[in-house]
Amino acid sequence: MLKTRKHTRRMLVAPLALLAPAAAMAQVDTSDWQCESCPFDEGYRAEISAGATSVSDDAARFGNYTGYDEEGTYGNLDGHGRYSGDGYRLDYWMEDLGLDSRAFELSVSSEGLFGVDLGYRELPFRRFDTSSTIFSQASGDTLVLPAGWVRGGTTGDMTALDSSLRQTTIGTDRSIVDVGGFWNPRNDIHVFADFRRQTREGIDITSAGTYTQAAFLPRWIDFETDQVDAGVRYQTDRVSLTLAWYGSFFTNSNPSLTWETPFLASPDTSNLRIAREPDNDYSQISLSGKYRLDAGNTILAFLVASGRGEQNEPLLPYTINPGITAPALPVTTLDGQVDTINYSFTVTSRPIDRLRVKFGYRYDERDNKTPISDWSRVIVDAFNSGQIEQNVPYSYDRMHTTTSAEYALRDNLRLSAGYDYRETNRDFQEVAEQTTNAGWGQVRWQPFAWLDLRAKGGQEARGVDRYDESVAVSLGQNPLLRKYNLAYRLRNFGELTASISPLEAPVSFSTSVLFADDEYEDSLLGLNGSEEFRATADVSWSISDAAIVYLVYGRDTIDAHQTGSESFSYWDWSAFHEDRFDHIGFGMNWRPTDGKFALRLDFNRAAGETSIAFDSLSGGPGQLPDLESTLDSIHVEASYSFSDRLEGTFSLRSERFELEDWALVSPTTLPTVLTMGAEPYDYDVYAAGIGIRYSFGDDEITLAE
Repeated sequence: MLKTRKHTRRMLVAPLALLAPAAAMAQVDTSDWQCESCPFDEGYRAEISAGATSVSDDAARFGNYTGYDEEGTYGNLDGHGRYSGDGYRLDYWMEDLGLDSRAFELSVSSEGLFGVDLGYRELPFRRFDTSSTIFSQASGDTLVLPAGWVRGGTTGDMTALDSSLRQTTIGTDRSIVDVGGFWNPRNDIHVFADFRRQTREGIDITSAGTYTQAAFLPRWIDFETDQVDAGVRYQTDRVSLTLAWYGSFFTNSNPSLTWETPFLASPDTSNLRIAREPDNDYSQISLSGKYRLDAGNTILAFLVASGRGEQNEPLLPYTINPGITAPALPVTTLDGQVDTINYSFTVTSRPIDRLRVKFGYRYDERDNKTPISDWSRVIVDAFNSGQIEQNVPYSYDRMHTTTSAEYALRDNLRLSAGYDYRETNRDFQEVAEQTTNAGWGQVRWQPFAWLDLRAKGGQEARGVDRYDESVAVSLGQNPLLRKYNLAYRLRNFGELTASISPLEAPVSFSTSVLFADDEYEDSLLGLNGSEEFRATADVSWSISDAAIVYLVYGRDTIDAHQTGSESFSYWDWSAFHEDRFDHIGFGMNWRPTDGKFALRLDFNRAAGETSIAFDSLSGGPGQLPDLESTLDSIHVEASYSFSDRLEGTFSLRSERFELEDWALVSPTTLPTVLTMGAEPYDYDVYAAGIGIRYSFGDDEITLAE
């Protein structure tokens, strides 16, 4: 049974402050009120849904995060409920119990004194179901070739390739277990602790190889991450302080990958190995708080945190090639350590009725204290270069200040402005010090109650003290190249928005336009500039009390230009990128006044196109094949109430997706690269479901004595 994902439905939230006077007024009938959030109701009520969904075809992407990735019929069960009595309350919520995206939550509490929460969720991710491989898993971290495999210098020489390929779905399954709780020993003290274990298993794609040959490899994933968040909070109407500790502990059961090369190789180089993500830990202690001042309606907030990340797993040897004489590792473990410091301070104030001001300061530091060692360079398990290199412990510190103000010239006219300053200092990179200055201004005008107009514009300049070309040379890079995230950049931007909501008319309309221009004036090689234009519009129409329709449209275009060098000198080729994205959607909600029937319809189309044209002094102009994608989606939900407790449901989801991507090729397309042959998405799938929904318990509220 398909549905819109949701948590517990709130039939009616009745605040305590409103219940007492309402009960005393004879003309107000509260017998039909139902409250699922109030802490003082007693009794039991629940809503359970059961149904089945039929999926027309196999489609990996269609099943992302839902579990509907294969053709067939799926049974499902959803529900939520609450029991309250004797000062205790139990809530539960379950969704998609019959699918690979199942979730369950359970909460038990006692009138704000304590509470315990349990949760479980699964998230399926499916990337490709058209991929195939010749490798099989001998163990968690070892891949072997099929029996009778014939190695070749190219993929065309592998005579057993076609007969050895077997279909392999690329995707992972994530499961999350949550356990948490709180305790309030006093009204102003709150103690909390939460634990989460997240496991991720499945198959991903990685690639590796030698100088002239490479293969895409299936990589078996087996990750586990434990996270702990605990602390104590002191809070009153004026002040709050929170002392907390956070820990994250990552474990990889397959820390390396060994495989038999499918290409021609000597006996010593027929097996290769690479390292994968190592086990690592991170912990942080923090103190945060806020204080409210009566003067100027001012709020002061701060955060101070200190953390440490560690990684000390055993290192792999330089090579598993027995024909190479390699020295011993300088250390057997990395002894990696990164210390972090974060602190921030924010002041928001309203000194007079028409003026609001805000100031913020944030500082982040990453101090990499990993020891530096001398390492021998063994190239792709083939030979010892004899060269010595050192590991680079990258560190940085960042400072960011924000200042903004808003002033109401009149009740319908507001002016606001802001200034941001960022400063970044780095180690072992081309730019040691980088500063960013940004300023913006906005005018908001509401000439009529039904019209809201806004105009915003600004400029941002990112400067560098010096681009150290010697760092690029030491890394074997062209010293004229400027990395886009480190280069000088000047950005100008502007945005216009308008909202029209006539008071007496059933129609509302809004639109926005944004333009941004980035210039990299000092970049001889690399990204030279880009422009972005974005426009959106949406309209909604309440045809009657029973029906609403809407229409949305959006378009985003990005044009960019870059230069490069084939001769490791000045630029001798350039490329122009044009990205176009369009989205249109419309839908309706219909619920007749009798309340028995309800219908919802949503349609969305998203289309994207990327065009890359290039011009080379050696080869002349050219054009890469366009990258295109089109997604059409229809979602229909309908329900009919047979009684106050029983409801029938119907759902339909249809999705059509086409992708053109020239980077996805067959295993034999590239002579020296063995791919897994994943094909561009091209599917047309629908899923139709029927079900019933039944409500249990008493719909009336019983107040606790």
